[in-house]
This record gives sequence, structure tokens and C-alpha cells, in this order.
Amino acid sequence: MATPLTADALARALRDEGVDLSESGNWRTHNRNSRGAWGPVHGVMLHHTAGTDSLRLCREGTADLPGPLCIGLITKDGTVHLVGYGRTNHAGSGSTAVLEAVRAEQAPLPAPGPDAVDGNARFYGFEIENLGNGRDPYPAAQLSAVERLSAAICRAHDWSASSVIAHKEWTRRKIDPSFSMSGMRQRVAARLGSRPVSYEPFPGAAFFALGRRSPLITAVGERLVAEGCGRYSTGPGPVWTQADVLSYAAWQRGLGYVGKDADGTPGRTSWDKLRVPRTWGAGRTREALEHPKGARR
Repeated sequence: MATPLTADALARALRDEGVDLSESGNWRTHNRNSRGAWGPVHGVMLHHTAGTDSLRLCREGTADLPGPLCIGLITKDGTVHLVGYGRTNHAGSGSTAVLEAVRAEQAPLPAPGPDAVDGNARFYGFEIENLGNGRDPYPAAQLSAVERLSAAICRAHDWSASSVIAHKEWTRRKIDPSFSMSGMRQRVAARLGSRPVSYEPFPGAAFFALGRRSPLITAVGERLVAEGCGRYSTGPGPVWTQADVLSYAAWQRGLGYVGKDADGTPGRTSWDKLRVPRTWGAGRTREALEHPKGARR
């Protein structure tokens, strides 16, 4: 039982767990909260879409079932597309016995009983793009994203993997998702047993002015070199130089950007994909990053 994370806290938790995110429009405020409660929350519920090209459907819904239909859609390439946040039309009514088991983090779950509880108010809901026919595969990148996002939310709430359930475990009406939930919970449990790599949040484009000195800049350069985009004759080092600009531009071009979008100035999307580890401690302030102890102001 927990108060839902804020939208920003959710996005931060997912990125820290290594999830590739795509943010759709006003996802932070797109919800069905006007139709009922959102929270307290007790777990993560997984679904499959039973279709393809599902992003618009997940965001907008249908005439009979308005969107959003989930918080996020996990596509085949492993990207999590955030489409809404708060109460979403994903779970419907389900079993009181299952809800009580999830709240107590009991395993195995009981068989679902009669539909008696509003699941939209109690679970974070995620759709996984798959036909659900037993023949459409779940690529490794997609399953990894499911594992990571489930672990991220459990970690943020100090839940165990038993807090991750399937729609088919919630109600007798559903069969999704069409993969082994015991296997997925084992993967989530294994991930929760290790501390994730924490990534530095985007500091803003203005941070990257020529001459800026920060340990963050060294970390950026090291990641660019690791990705084969280093354009350094020496270094990288703690000062943002033209070599860093050229290196970052190479990274942007590798992501498919051209023209002004590949000018070497970091943007949020390219930054999130670079995944710069937070090696200097999450407690450091921006002031400490820009002016390390002993450095001139």
C-alpha cells in the first residue's frame, strides 16, 4: 500500500533502472482521475495489446473505453512510451482475494475470484505490444524493458517482485500477457537483488557552455569514447571544449539526427540514450558539480 509516485519521480526511477523512455505529449496530466480514485497503489499490472502499432490506441482509447489505457506502452524495440499518468483504463474490476495477496506480497497468488474491486485505482498499468496469439514473439529487448520497469517501480516503493502481476491473474475474463509470469517475477526478483546503475539526469543544454568545468563533463566524454564517438586528441577531461562538441555531434549523428539537431549541444533525448553513470554521488548539488572542492569560482 503506497501513495503513487509523482510523474517526475516515476520517470526518474525508470531512467535510473536503464529503461529507454519516450514521452508522449502531456502524459504527466493525461489520466482518468476525474472518474475515480488513483491510489493507494499496491503493484504493477502487465498486459498485452493484442495488436500492433498500438501507441495511438493506448493514448486515446476508443469510444467505449476512453484513454489513456495504460501508463506506458512497451514496444518490440524495448522502448517504454509514456502515454498517461494516474488512473488509466487498464485493469477493470478484479478479485478481492488477489488484491489482498498482492498487498501482503504473498506467493503464489490465489486463483482470481469474482470481479469485485476497482483495479484501475490500485495498480500501475503497462501494455506490452504483442498479438497475444502464442506465435508472436517477445524480443529480448522488450522483455528486458518489462523487467526493468517492473523492478524500478518495486524498488521505488520497497516492494518485492510479488507485487508484479498479470491481467490474467487479476480476473477470469483475461488471458494477458501471453508469457510466463513466474518467469518474469523471477527476473524482477533477481534485478531487485542488485543495485541498479544510476544515471545522471539531463542538466539542460545551457550547462554545456565552452569552458564549463565539471566532473560531469569528464563522465560524458568517457561515455562518448565508449560509444565510439570520441573525437579527442587528448582526454576527455573536465572542461567542455570543441572536442567535446565534435564528439557529441558524432553521437547525435549516430542516433540519426542531422543539421541543427546534430550540432554537438546535448538535448534530453540524446542525453538519456547516452546513459552517463552518476559516479560522483546522487547527493551532490549542481553547485558542487560546477565548482568542485578546491576549484576556482
